[in-house]
Parts: sequence; C-alpha cells; structure tokens
Amino acid sequence: MLRMDQDRTSSAAAAIPKRRQTLSAAMKRTSEWIHSQDAPNDITVLVGGTAFNLNKFLLVSKSGYMRKLISQANDSEIIKISEIPGGIEAFEFAAKFCYGVNFEINPENVAMLRCVSEYLEMTEEYTDGNLVRRSEDYFEEVVLANLSAAVTVLQKSESFLPISEKVKLVSRCISAIAYMACNDIQFSLSTDSHASLSSSLTQSRAIMDWCGEELTILRIDTFKKLITEMKAMGFKPVALGPILMLYVHKSLRGLDLLGKERKKMEPKQEHEKRVVLETIVSLLPKEKNVLSVSFLSMLLRAAVFLETTMACRLDLEKRMGMQLGQAALDDLLIPSFSFDGGILFDVDMIQRVMMNYLEHEADEGRIQFDIDDEFTSSISGMDQVGRLIESYLAEIASDPNLPISKFISLAELIPEQARFTEDSMYRAIDIYFKAHPSLSDADRKQICEMMDLQKLSREACAHAAQNERLPVQIVVQVLHNEQQRLRNASSRNYYGGDSPAFSQKLSMFRSNYHLETPSDELSRLRSENDNLKLELMRMQAQRRNEDKPSVKQAVSGKPPLPKKSLVNSVSKQLSRLYPFNRADGAKTPSRKAMTKPAKDRRHSIS
Repeated sequence: MLRMDQDRTSSAAAAIPKRRQTLSAAMKRTSEWIHSQDAPNDITVLVGGTAFNLNKFLLVSKSGYMRKLISQANDSEIIKISEIPGGIEAFEFAAKFCYGVNFEINPENVAMLRCVSEYLEMTEEYTDGNLVRRSEDYFEEVVLANLSAAVTVLQKSESFLPISEKVKLVSRCISAIAYMACNDIQFSLSTDSHASLSSSLTQSRAIMDWCGEELTILRIDTFKKLITEMKAMGFKPVALGPILMLYVHKSLRGLDLLGKERKKMEPKQEHEKRVVLETIVSLLPKEKNVLSVSFLSMLLRAAVFLETTMACRLDLEKRMGMQLGQAALDDLLIPSFSFDGGILFDVDMIQRVMMNYLEHEADEGRIQFDIDDEFTSSISGMDQVGRLIESYLAEIASDPNLPISKFISLAELIPEQARFTEDSMYRAIDIYFKAHPSLSDADRKQICEMMDLQKLSREACAHAAQNERLPVQIVVQVLHNEQQRLRNASSRNYYGGDSPAFSQKLSMFRSNYHLETPSDELSRLRSENDNLKLELMRMQAQRRNEDKPSVKQAVSGKPPLPKKSLVNSVSKQLSRLYPFNRADGAKTPSRKAMTKPAKDRRHSIS
C-alpha cells in the first residue's frame, strides 16, 4: 500500500515561501485514500492555493496535461495549475480517479467531471476507461434520458463555460430538454391560439407540474437558447406562456412597480434585470391570447421602471393593444414613475395602446362601413373597450397635473359608434373640471364638445342642468334636448308608436342597458318636465320681482290681449338663445288638425 513520504513532504514545504507546514484542508479530506496507496508522494501540485502531495507516475499514466507539466518542470517537485474547471473540488475528483478510488457520478457532478477531465486530457489515449469516457457514458445514458437531470446538468454547465460549450454539454442538454418537452404527453392535446385564456388554465397547471421551477434556475442567456430550440422543435405557444411568466416572476422579484418610491437598486443589478426583461420580451409568442393582459401590463410597468429600450416597450404596447378587450382598469393604470411633479400615470402609453387596438381591429376586418356609412362592426367588444377607456379617463382626471391636451387626445380615440351613452364621459369630464377649477370657459367648452349631449341619460341631464362647473351654453343645450326628448316621446305616443326599424334598435338598446318601457319612460319624462316648469316659474317670478317692469295700458278700443303662457315664453327664450331647427323626424299633423278658427289667431304670441 502507498504510504505518505513525510521527508519529501517536509522538503517540498520548505521550498515554498510563507507556506504553512500543516496539511491543507483538501489534503485532510484526501489523506485517508492517499495513505491507503502503496506509492510514494514525489510531487506537490498547487491548485488555487491548496497543495496536493501526489505520485507522479499515477498522474502521468492517466492525464496528458499532467504529463506535459511534469516534463516541463525539470525535476522540480512543485507544479502549479491555474484556472482549472471546478477548482479544488474538481482536481480532487481527478486525483482520486488517478489513484483508483471509487466515487459516485451523479447529475450534480457529471458536468464538472466531464470538463475537468477534458482540461486534464484524461482520454482513452492514455488508458482505457479513462475519466472522459466514464463521464461521457453517464451523461449519454442517464442525463440525456431524464428531463430533470438534463436541466440540472445544463445549469451546472453554466459555471464551466467555455469548456462546457467545447465538449457540447450545453447544446446536447438543450436539444434533449426541447425534444422531451415537445414529445411529452401533456402537450399532445390540440390547442387553439384563439382559445380563451381560462380554457388553458388546466394546461398551465400541468406545465408547472411538468417543469416546476427547474427552468427558472437557468441564466438568461442559457434560457434564451433553450426557448429558441423549443420553438424550433414545435413547442406549442400556449404551453410556452406559463414558462415565461414563471421565469419573469422569479427574475424580477422585488421591483416596486406601483411607482410609490424611487429606485433602490445598484446599477449592476438594474442592468441585469433590464437584460432579463428585454430578452423575455423578445421570446414572447406572436400568437394572440397566449399571455394574459395582466401579465403584459406587468411587463410594461417593469419596462418603464427599468427604462428598457423603446423597441421593447412598443412591442409590449402592440401586444397589449391586440387584447385590450380583455383588460381591466387596473391593467391600464401604469405609473409614469415620475417623481418631479409630473403626471401620475403614463397617459401617452395608453393612447398608443388604444391606437394599436384600433389598427388591429381594422386589420382584422371587424371595423367596416357599408354603403350608407353605417357601422357594421361587432359593437360589443368595441363598446367594452370604449367604456374601459372612459373609466380610465375618470380615474386619471383627478390628477391636477394632467394637461387638457392629453385628456382630449385620449377621449377622441373612443369610436362614436361604440358610445351608446355619454354618462361615463360626462362623469370623467366633471371630475376633470373639479380637479382643475382654473380652466377657462373656452377650455371647458372645448372639452364638453367631445360629448353628444343627446346621449345623456335622464339622471345625467338632471345633474348637468344644475352643474355650475359646466359652461352656460352646455346647460342651455341640455335643457333644450330634454324638452325635445319630451316632445318626441309625446309625438310618438300620439301617432301610434315608432317605426319597426326604430323599435327594433330601441328594443336592443333597452335590453343591453336595462331601460324602462316607453309608457314608463313617458310618465317619467312628463313628471320631470313638470318639475322643470315649476323651476322656471320660480326663476321667472324672482326675475319679475327684481326688475319690477312698468305696466302698459291699452290705448285702443280693442280688448286687451291675454297674458302670454309660461310654456310659450320659455320656448321663445330658448329658441333665441339656441335656435335649433326641428329635425327630429316626427310626423306632421294633418291639414285639418293644423287649421284653426280665425278668432284663435288673435291670442297668438308668435
């Protein structure tokens, strides 16, 4: 059996300046198997500052690299190895192999053994069954046949670059993982890129069970190579989405995406996260409905926070615009991360998202106009997006730093055909007026021009009639429209109802918005009109008391004209303030009904 040569060890130690006389930690770990060998220790190998006292013959018999070093040492008893893959631990395994000591090869150390054996040139050229062949056999027979083992070896290989690339550990692991993933039974089910996100939740859970967090341990450059290979082999996009989401959530953990405080990261850490995010965005599937809008919104927040490239942000905005119909209000509230007194939310980004949505709908052919310029699109989806943008406007309207140009530009993107009612827009405008009390009348009128006042509900009209923040012209127009609505309702009731086409549209509108029947609506309109008359009478009486006009007596022998009725007076004043032509389409009474006795004309005030 081999025994340690203490005299040779002491002399070698004396030749090393400032070296401790005690055995290194590595030699303590290996003293048992060295003592058990019947070979003298005639050379000291320094690896990373640790000394190994070994036998020359056992080393050169299996390592071509050690043979070169020893032959170049000129009978020196000390040689030094630097930058060995795996460091001290790897060399210790190689030394054990040279001494014939058995040890276990497993997925945790096979990458290290394969790389260190390549570095030390432990090939079949020097002995049969050398360490290169042993580690290669295990890698091909065990690792490449097991998904979990392949992922583990791939992650370990990242520490041994570039030699792990030289021996093709990385490329072979990636190919094996991609192949097993594409042929796994869990992904053999047919999937549709247009299927709803909820229908893919079961597959998402199966994907998480299949790979768990194994792929998230990979570095971003290795992860990119793996995902690219999986795509090339036909890995389904619906299964790829959850993997990317899991990797992003783990890699970008700890970011403050709510915009409450400034960044608290080192520049190096921020750069690493920025690279991760930009790489993930480049790997996102092109298919629609593969990723949720909430996930895309989270990526957008992170992109703004980390200040990624504009190309990265524009790509995310386009993807989010394609699925804007699935978004919630919280998905649009992306902070501007401006702490210098700017606006709270990134309104320009949402405006670009909305423009991407409209362009996508036009490209898909869902926005079309027939010969009569009637809107033939699927109103439900666009109406939902319109109400979403109106809710967003109401949310951001309270920001005192929001300029009027941004508010109007975003509001104008909402298609008119999708706005059945203007109540939400009126609410957003009223909130904006309340948060910006210093607006001029011209600015207020410009903002109100975005509304179609005829689409306001009765409740909104009642509120607008008493809203002191609205311009006077808008209040007058609201009152006039309310009067016109009552006249139209009375006219339809008098002449026997509406046309079939109008009734059909009105019925569909009532079913969508849960409106009342015509009789109930007419009764309510009459009641509100009576209240309006009473209010106007009180205003007229108050004005009469303030002005106290003189009473003119009749000078002719003709009997005095009767007093003007209140309704006709109000109508005449409204017509002078806002001269609308009656173009409501109501039927004209018959000629007989229009003919009146001449004596009635004496009492006309028109």
